[in-house]
Amino acid sequence: MTLLIIAYLGGALTILSPCILPILPFVFARAGQPFLRSTLPMLAGMAATFALVATLAAVGGSWAIHANEYGRLAALLLLSVFGVSLLSARVAATVTQPLVDLGSRLLNASGKSGSAPTAASSLMLGVATGLLWAPCAGPILGLVLTGAALQGANLQTTLLLTAYAAGAATSLAVALLVGGKVFAGMKRSLGASERIRQVLGAAVLAGVSVIALGLDTGLLARLSYASTASFEQAVLDRLHAKQASGAPSEVASNGTMITAADVSRPFRSDLPVEGRAPSLDGAVEWLNSPQLDLEQLRGEVVLVDFWTYSCINCIRTVPYVSAWAEKYKDQGLVVIGVHAPEFAFEKKIDNVTKAVGDFKISYPVAIDNDYKIWRAFENSYWPAHYLIDAKGQIRYHHFGEGNYRQTEQAIQDLLREAGSDMAASAPVTPDAKGAEASPDLKNIRSAETYLGYKRATSFASPESLHADAAASYSIVEPGLNQWGLSGTWIVGAEQATLSQPDGSIAYRFSARDLHLVLGPGLSGKPVRFQVKIDGKAPGADHGADTDANGNGMVTSTRLYQLVRQSGDVEARNFQIRFLDPGVEAYAFTFG
Repeated sequence: MTLLIIAYLGGALTILSPCILPILPFVFARAGQPFLRSTLPMLAGMAATFALVATLAAVGGSWAIHANEYGRLAALLLLSVFGVSLLSARVAATVTQPLVDLGSRLLNASGKSGSAPTAASSLMLGVATGLLWAPCAGPILGLVLTGAALQGANLQTTLLLTAYAAGAATSLAVALLVGGKVFAGMKRSLGASERIRQVLGAAVLAGVSVIALGLDTGLLARLSYASTASFEQAVLDRLHAKQASGAPSEVASNGTMITAADVSRPFRSDLPVEGRAPSLDGAVEWLNSPQLDLEQLRGEVVLVDFWTYSCINCIRTVPYVSAWAEKYKDQGLVVIGVHAPEFAFEKKIDNVTKAVGDFKISYPVAIDNDYKIWRAFENSYWPAHYLIDAKGQIRYHHFGEGNYRQTEQAIQDLLREAGSDMAASAPVTPDAKGAEASPDLKNIRSAETYLGYKRATSFASPESLHADAAASYSIVEPGLNQWGLSGTWIVGAEQATLSQPDGSIAYRFSARDLHLVLGPGLSGKPVRFQVKIDGKAPGADHGADTDANGNGMVTSTRLYQLVRQSGDVEARNFQIRFLDPGVEAYAFTFG
């Protein structure tokens, strides 16, 4: 409902954009005309135009993804033209003139000799108006169309688009009602808006330059970790915070958690009540436990952890979740892992069972292959933590890795509220190694990169990606955060599969750690590989799954840590060569 409201308001507010000035005469020409024959068909035509644009985005989305590099260049070019048009009113007039001329012809054709407009001419005028309005649509419509391109047509996209079109149609209807007053007011503001347009144009061109040079990836990589999670969390907490009685709590400078208890009354945490916890029904199987139900756990504090076993952010969170489960199990904490798969191979229960053993997870794990628990919690993140109090109410949540001290403080607060008389203690400090170790955030300039064509970006081989077909590729030296293939590969929606021996993947990255999700393929036979950094054996910079000579073996489908730079972090050329066929490569991640 919130997204629908935002989409509606986004559509309604487009009328405030100065770039709609050329179409307002067409709109006001319908003022005073019959509503059913003139106004309504025009508004319907405009809404239909938005629907058509979204449909084309959904249908053409897979093509755009397959040709992502060409699409990226086209987008940069389009943004450049847009930026220049904001800087120069003359360029803006030239760009929009063909559509303005079309609208003028339709207007003249429908109203000549004083004749009343027909519904058909009004409908066509609405279509032209919709086309003219599209460049002013802004980020809200952009997000809707991006979702349509990436996910295809779905009910949510249709509803959001309908809400956006309804908002735009509403603002047009208001413009028709008040007539020339709006037009005159916008003309008076044109002087100030021209300066704003020029500033925005300069900002757009600066952004194009940053993206074209690849300078944006470092910032995006940093923001994709704990920093954005903390920011989002702060916003959500402010939106949902409630006043509640209870003793204040703080974290001492040495990390010891201190609670100022009032012995005259029971402890009451100031964590807000976020709603009733939904059911845990729907898991296809449970590991380490029979099926659990929150009703039978009433009186206990429950931590629900959504994760998937090849997700690097989840892997780095597991040591903390396991430590909390062990530390507070005698105080009334029950930890439940909900494994919701990202890739198809993560739906295989044997793979999850092996991962649970490898990570030494002893708490219950629900296999949520059908995403029923995921949807019940309305969750959207890996990892995600939800704390449920003894009454079955959600009192705390956190998305992403990090924020461990605050999460543990919330656990302690709810345990005390449930009656535990635990003593204050320092937060857990797991001895995490390999891929489980915390990331080096200040030095990450590379972001998660998928190899399947459905989400592939920054492909640098001279040959374009061929979807679901064997093709030969070659490697040229990639730029920062670009990757390429060498040998004969079949690039599927989720992964690239080597169909002949002696194939390679190259990536120029800048981060302390490089990980790659790999699997041995359908045959299950181990695949030998050799890693090189800047053309040499990694030596002291080898990862947990390679030796100093760069040798390793893919034995199961999981995340492999291939590089951990031991010295100063700098941009490096990574290459992994597979000696045997059949390997499946899914995604790069960094730490």
